[in-house]
Amino acid sequence: MICMKKGIPIVVSSPSGAGKTTLIRNLKKKVKGFGYSVSATTRPKSSQEIDGKDYFFLSEKDFLKRKKACEFVETAIVHGYYYGTLKSQLDKQLLLGKDVLMDLDVIGALNVKKLYPEALLIFIKAPSMKILEERIRKRSRDPEKAIQKRLRNARKELKYTKYYDYVIVNDILAEASKQFIDIIKTERMKKR
Repeated sequence: MICMKKGIPIVVSSPSGAGKTTLIRNLKKKVKGFGYSVSATTRPKSSQEIDGKDYFFLSEKDFLKRKKACEFVETAIVHGYYYGTLKSQLDKQLLLGKDVLMDLDVIGALNVKKLYPEALLIFIKAPSMKILEERIRKRSRDPEKAIQKRLRNARKELKYTKYYDYVIVNDILAEASKQFIDIIKTERMKKR
């Protein structure tokens, strides 16, 4: 009889501008086999998106009803819309033995850890607040007010690093990427 091991949720968090998206993109190019949990949202569906593939597009009433019924692992409000990870979607992938990579804020990460103690939490940070600010400004995407808000949020988020299994300082991208990939590979091997 073949005994399939359950997958683990791998949660990656970081302040805006720390390089999390780039590190995740590099990881996915070099390490295969991650499951994907389709999230739910109340934001309108774009013409290119497919319901059930890109997101589960829910009315606010339905989302809140599901939230009240504890159907979500975590939820957040982003730009006035609700987003959340459905427990049923995450469990489906984990039971198939797939590790699920999740890009979540610090509160979402702690909620995942509460429900899935085996979850791996990884925090990505810039070498300093000065460098983080330089990176955010270099992107030239945000007005000054938004930049200041991102920096305030970053200071708050950094207080949560003590709850993470690993903290990676993204100073030199190639080194941070190698460290990130090595952590994931090592942790995946431990559970096999």
